[in-house]
Amino acid sequence: MVPECLKAFERFLNDVPEATSPLLKAALAHVQFETIHPFLDGNGRIGRLLIVLQLVADGVLREPLLYPSLFFKTHRSLYYELLNEVRLTGDWERWLDFFAEGVQLSAAQAVVTAHALLALVNEDRDRIATLGRGAPSALVLHQALQRQPLATSAALVKMTKLTSATVNKTLANLETLGIVAELTQRQRGRVFCYRRYVELLNVELEPARA
Repeated sequence: MVPECLKAFERFLNDVPEATSPLLKAALAHVQFETIHPFLDGNGRIGRLLIVLQLVADGVLREPLLYPSLFFKTHRSLYYELLNEVRLTGDWERWLDFFAEGVQLSAAQAVVTAHALLALVNEDRDRIATLGRGAPSALVLHQALQRQPLATSAALVKMTKLTSATVNKTLANLETLGIVAELTQRQRGRVFCYRRYVELLNVELEPARA
């Protein structure tokens, strides 16, 4: 049986009995989910993921490209303090200010990352053009690696519909250009990485060092 608190939580997410501004709803829902704590493990991760998924569900984001977890991780002590203050004293104002700042900074970082990724993709596309006859297959593989920047050759065959021989030859060409790196150093089940693409994504996932 679903507890009444979760039923009420679900109704709130679905704007019952009345609609709530999407950003405000995400801020309130995160605190409520963390307070309900419905699972034995993983509540924090799910609660942070819920923020982005709720913004997608409400049409604020077309894709889940926001990463507010980094802001919460960077300001971990204040984050937990504000959650507790809401529960103990009802101090929603400080939490909402903190949440809004986190979303704003996360959105700004997402824009920076998107521009950097676009510049990288265009730069690598120009380098691929130097492959001559091998360029068309390399461009197809390059597009697939943008969707899945860590992949086995078998996965890339399935994604691109290219033959296994073509994919392996093309991966070798991309390795020569420094675009792709092979991570496993083995003969079977090799994993390839769109190296600089992954590095740019990782910048958004790691707290800034002092």
